[in-house]
Amino acid sequence: MSNEQPNNPLHGIKLSEIVTALVDYYGFEELSKRININCFKSDPSVKSSLKFLRRTPWAREKVEKLYLRFIAENK
Repeated sequence: MSNEQPNNPLHGIKLSEIVTALVDYYGFEELSKRININCFKSDPSVKSSLKFLRRTPWAREKVEKLYLRFIAENK
């Protein structure tokens, strides 16, 4: 059985890579405006954001969608 996921554009990309790329590009202030979640507003860090996003599927989904838009715009 193959582990490939041809229809999943995020396959093989770690959540830490996604968050780091978004923070590097937008910064936490702009990121909190684009995605209204407290882990980007109140004493933000990549580590605390990852902890929250791993436990909160709806927030992770929003971050992943923003990342896909970010990738599409910056090709």
